[in-house]
Amino acid sequence: MYIPKLDFPLMIESLPFVLQGLRYTLGISILTFLLGNIIGICLTVLSFLKSKLLRHFIRFYISFLRGVPALVLLFLLYFGLPYQLPALSATIICFSLTSSAFIAEIYRGAITGVDRGQWDAAYATGLNFWQTMYLIVLPQAFRLSVPALGNVAMDLVKGTSLAAMITIPDIFQKAKIVGGRTFDYMSMYILVAVIYWLLCILIGIGQKQLEKYFQKRFGAMI
Repeated sequence: MYIPKLDFPLMIESLPFVLQGLRYTLGISILTFLLGNIIGICLTVLSFLKSKLLRHFIRFYISFLRGVPALVLLFLLYFGLPYQLPALSATIICFSLTSSAFIAEIYRGAITGVDRGQWDAAYATGLNFWQTMYLIVLPQAFRLSVPALGNVAMDLVKGTSLAAMITIPDIFQKAKIVGGRTFDYMSMYILVAVIYWLLCILIGIGQKQLEKYFQKRFGAMI
């Protein structure tokens, strides 16, 4: 039986070339995470307004983007539109939209976890809805959302590998190029898997540090 062997010299030799795609992997991940947070927060805040039509639209938006695979949406944006978007633009739009749906649900759960007395106390001091949300509720909701947001960040880093399907030269695409040239996909895919793993470890460390910061400043996490 044939047992594939890892070519460690090839992996070491190819590492600088593969890491050239890191700027795309990290750049897309960071930008879409920030955009996803902005959209997600806006959706969450708007969902607390009294407009039924707006709430129904937000529920549809979240349900649709949570239910549709990111790869399908990516192909739709890149191949399915009458005017073909640049690959990088399609990727950023895709992951910003998909992440915003999950982030909106994270913030919604966190906001509902804030004690109702906080709202009543803010209203009693003369603050309106927007002031209460911005000054009182959202800071507490963000603190509660840190662990879940860390998971979203990890998913985005790993999910950017799908961008290789539309020719974005990220680390996965670079590994595919070397694998196609040397016919050793096993070694290259193991290499890129380790890189993704290390990136997620770094995100996890950052998440823990942020949790410790909030715990030290505001008390125990709920």
